Amino acid sequence: MTTSLLTPVAVADDDARALESLADLLEAEGYDVRLYSSATMVWSRGGLSEIDCLISDIGMPEMNGFELRRLALLERPELPVILITGRPELHTQYAAIIERDRYFEKPFDGQQLLAAIRTALRGTRPKGAA
Repeated sequence: MTTSLLTPVAVADDDARALESLADLLEAEGYDVRLYSSATMVWSRGGLSEIDCLISDIGMPEMNGFELRRLALLERPELPVILITGRPELHTQYAAIIERDRYFEKPFDGQQLLAAIRTALRGTRPKGAA
């Protein structure tokens, strides 16, 4: 069942296959997906002003997902940011700023990601989340 009503969601990832997979998942759920091949593209093209949720890979060249998250929250503190990574060692390095319910290691369960997006858009946290 589609609950998003074409909610705009941006995805930043330098892996074209990951972008395509996430686009398929999100579009099937009814989201208006905006794809960016780098965090720099999201930031430089003003991509944050027209979205309701940001999904960003952590490990990208030039600007990583943590930096994009920091800039996004400075510009739009209410914007939900979900971080994804294929490099789980980054979790321990940045554990203090990672929100447990908004962090996913590749490969991840698409249904769990969709649930996290829905929860983030409602502005609530799942029980037990940090």
